[in-house]
Formats: sequence, structure tokens, C-alpha cells
Amino acid sequence: MKSRDTITECCLIVIPCLNERNHIGGVLMHLTAALPQDGWRIVVADGGSKDGSQDIVQTAAAQDPRIILLDNPKRLQSAAINLAVARYGEHYEHFIRMDAHGEYPDNYCLDLVADAAETGADSVVVSLKTVGFNSVQRAAAVAQNSKIGNGGSAHRNCSVGGYVDHGHHALMRVRAFLAVGGYDETFAYNEDAELDYRLKRAGYRIWISGRTAMVYHPRSSISALFKQYLNYGRGRAKNLRKHKTIPAVRQMLPLAVAPAIVGAGLALFFWAALVPAFVWALTCVGYGFYLRIREELPNGPLAGLMAMVMHFAWSIGFWIEILRRPTGGAS
Repeated sequence: MKSRDTITECCLIVIPCLNERNHIGGVLMHLTAALPQDGWRIVVADGGSKDGSQDIVQTAAAQDPRIILLDNPKRLQSAAINLAVARYGEHYEHFIRMDAHGEYPDNYCLDLVADAAETGADSVVVSLKTVGFNSVQRAAAVAQNSKIGNGGSAHRNCSVGGYVDHGHHALMRVRAFLAVGGYDETFAYNEDAELDYRLKRAGYRIWISGRTAMVYHPRSSISALFKQYLNYGRGRAKNLRKHKTIPAVRQMLPLAVAPAIVGAGLALFFWAALVPAFVWALTCVGYGFYLRIREELPNGPLAGLMAMVMHFAWSIGFWIEILRRPTGGAS
């Protein structure tokens, strides 16, 4: 096996970007300082930013020839990756997907390459370390880092490394990516899980790194968190409909939330109709206080409420997508 210190392979790095003025400059500065000088290429696929993001990238590109600004007319992240890999991927064995607003350790890219070299995996995914700043973000972070918010999802927990079905996308073998057709650009959300399903079905292996992870910041308002999880639910439903699969147990529980709340309206005629919604709310609130008392997390009680927002939005989004008439267009 190769250690990280002996890894010399270079990678294509792709960063989808749309109005990331406050973050893209810092990500590029960090990358250019952390990576070896030769062979690496950093493509920022911009979906038409209007906030000056493109100017920041162009200034960085003028100072470092490894950086390229690529126009992404379809605007979606999935389209950004597909376009960049199609344009530049033939010269590389692997590419790395990064987020313009993410935070990464110094050796992030080199650790991913080392994982790929040691395991022979076709995709290396990472865990998310969720961190918040304001009260909503901190509470959402506690919820997303706990089983009440993530259902035990592998990439939402600190991993020691192992083969998985899905994780937060990081490094992927170009040949495997192209062999299964890249991202499905009709997916505005959940495109990563949809691609992972096709990779696994085609016999490719997905490894979750135990040596590196990225920092993720939750939405900073309840309305934004609700919209995010509404779209997550829609994306998951579209994924299940496309591949005719059955939801995992950890997904079946929250998708029952919306029907339970709607059913609670029948309590005027049948009091027991309140029970499912009451049990769900009590479980979330109770778990929040458990996190406060047993785990000593000050934002535990509010995290229980954030988990309720996440569950309810995800469930609504799922049922909206399941019940709508398929059109074949982007969601």
C-alpha cells in the first residue's frame, strides 16, 4: 500500500459555484497553498453568478494557472460536474468534487488520493462535520449530527473507514463516473445518492474515508432549513421512483410525519388520530432534552425542534414528488 507521503498522482478538482462571493476566494486560496504546484487543475464551474464571484475566480486564475473559470449554463451542480469532467477529465484518473462554501483540512485532497490508492475504491466519500454559528445553525447542527436528525447515515457520523452504499461525494474515478453516465441532470437534489445507486449496481466500490472529512454549515434560518429538506424529500422520492426501490427504514419513519400531522385533523371526530403526531413530537422534544442532559449539549432542546422541521419538510417534499404527475423534466 502507498502512504500519503508517496502519492504523486494529480487530480482534477471541480467546484460548482453560484453567488459564492463570501467563500470562493478563501477556498481557492486554501487549495492553491495546500496542493503541489504541478499537474493539479482546479475548475470553478460557475452557473452565472451576479455577486462578483466570477471576478474573484478570474483574479485568482490570473495569479495561478492551475485555476480555470468554466461557464455552467445549466446552473445545476450536477451539470457543473458533468461539464467539467467531460471537458478536462480525460487527462486524469480521478476528480475531486468540492463545495464553494465548504471548509476543508489542509491535507484533504491528498488524503482522498491516498485512500483511493490504498483501497482501490472507485469512489471515496467523506463524513460531514456539521458546525453552526447562530442559534438556528447550532441547533440544526446538533440535530444533523444526531440519530434523530440523520437516522444513522454513515456520512453524518465520524467514520473510521469502510465500504458504504452512499456518502458525501469527494473523489471519484473518472472512468467509473463516465461509464455510468455521470450525474443525472434532471436531479436538482439527491443527485449524489442517485449516482451512488448506479455505481453500486454497476459493480463499482464506494469507500468512506476514515482519515479526512469536511465541515458543513447548516442553513441559517428555519425557513431556509425547511426549504432545503423539502427539496431533499423531493429528490429522494424521485430517486426511488426512477429506480423502483424501497425506502430504507430510517427514511420510512420521517416520511410518515406529514400523513400523521394531516391525520391529526381528524381528532375532532376521533381523538386517537392525534396519537401518531403526538408520539413523533414527544420523541423529538424528548430526544432534544436527552442531548442536553446526557450529552451536555446546550442546544439540545432547540435541536429537537429543528429535527421536527427537518422531518416535516422532508416528508412533505417526498409526498409532493410521489403524488405529482411525472413530466420527465428537472425537479
